[in-house]
Amino acid sequence: MAFADYGTFTGILSAIAGLGTAAFGLVDSTKVYRGGVSNIGFGFVRDVVTPYKPALALVNAEDPLAIVRANWLNGMAKADQKATVKSLIRLGLTAKTVADLGKAAPGVDVAALTAASAKIDSGQALDEVDINVLGRFDAIVDAQMDTGFERADQQYRNAAKVLAAIFAVILAVVGGALLYDGLHTNTVIASVLIGLVSVPLAPISKDLATALGTAVSALKAAKG
Repeated sequence: MAFADYGTFTGILSAIAGLGTAAFGLVDSTKVYRGGVSNIGFGFVRDVVTPYKPALALVNAEDPLAIVRANWLNGMAKADQKATVKSLIRLGLTAKTVADLGKAAPGVDVAALTAASAKIDSGQALDEVDINVLGRFDAIVDAQMDTGFERADQQYRNAAKVLAAIFAVILAVVGGALLYDGLHTNTVIASVLIGLVSVPLAPISKDLATALGTAVSALKAAKG
């Protein structure tokens, strides 16, 4: 490519990246209707949290998962979401819920956990056995939450990219049809390819353009 063509190439690159950005914007706009794309992935979170509903019900008896769902749909930082759920589970660890919570955390001595929760309810000091069983309970809950939230986040990100690619292809095909007065085989193929490329290109377009500019400058200097 001639040096003179660099400006044209970066313009094309920016236009394709702009298409990807617009597609991501359309994906984000679906959140207006009942959370839209944000609902994707929540099933994994629901599955991992449901066994601990007795604890969450102490905060909201009518809809124990309401706060978990609200934080997910709102896009709260994943670490903060997990921390909130774990805090609510510990808050809900009482003499009334300990049997159910013990079953939800396999590997925990339910009898020891029951004794520890009874002391917490009555305000008694915890001994080493109580601290150890509570630590084991927390570690198991932590691992379960990590698994559920990580799988949920992965599904959400992958689905959002696929949906963005669909939007980008539609926009590219429509744009190509308007630009070339109708749908033509070559135009449609090119539009589909541009749409597919635009989504992964959008987040890195600025860095890519900068890198190309640096490379061209270096080549010009070497050429003299």
